Amino acid sequence: MPGERGKVAVVSSCGALRCRMMEMGLVKGAELEVVRLAPSGDPVEILLKGYSLALRKREAVNITLVVD
Repeated sequence: MPGERGKVAVVSSCGALRCRMMEMGLVKGAELEVVRLAPSGDPVEILLKGYSLALRKREAVNITLVVD
């Protein structure tokens, strides 16, 4: 939900998608905030390390957060 903040606990994707997410900074312990969802819920915009990142829903479901 927009405004939700937390730390990445697990990125459960594998292969090229996992590597891509790690390159973007989605690693265990990274702090992020959900900025907004598209009306259809896809994509979701997050704020990570000072920059905005849009993820497709099928990518975002691979990220488990520990909510602050």
